[in-house]
Amino acid sequence: MSGADIVNPGIGLIIWMTIAFAVVWFLLAKFAWKPILGAIKKREESIADALKSAENARKEMQSLQSENENILKEARAERDGMLKEARELKTQMIEDAKAEAKVAAEKENARAKEAFENQMNAAITDLRNEVASLSISIAEKVLKSELEDKKKQQALVQELLKDVKLN
Repeated sequence: MSGADIVNPGIGLIIWMTIAFAVVWFLLAKFAWKPILGAIKKREESIADALKSAENARKEMQSLQSENENILKEARAERDGMLKEARELKTQMIEDAKAEAKVAAEKENARAKEAFENQMNAAITDLRNEVASLSISIAEKVLKSELEDKKKQQALVQELLKDVKLN
């Protein structure tokens, strides 16, 4: 075999190569193409199924995300409602406390006024008793003096009136 044989193949070599190629082609077509094409088809189907699953998962994720957003909105609305209710309750409690304090202050004022009036009445009663006692005392002295002399009686009344101190 010379370098020229490799460059210029003969007709026989071409025929044998063609026959070998045809046999390999036939064997591949008979035994290998169907399993290979079946495997490729199964692979295509599994890829398509995976894509469908991925699409379904994406849709489900979008649905869950939308649902989560709705839940968040509801939670925020509920929180806002609770805060509003708490503010209203606080305001109501403050108003109730003010009203109770006002009522208590009015009661205390009424008690103080009543105590003051009671003390005033007691003081007036004591003053009246003192005046009555002084009047009786003056009357006794006047009666005693009147029995003695009329001029002395008038002088005594004047003197006793000067001595009387009213508080």
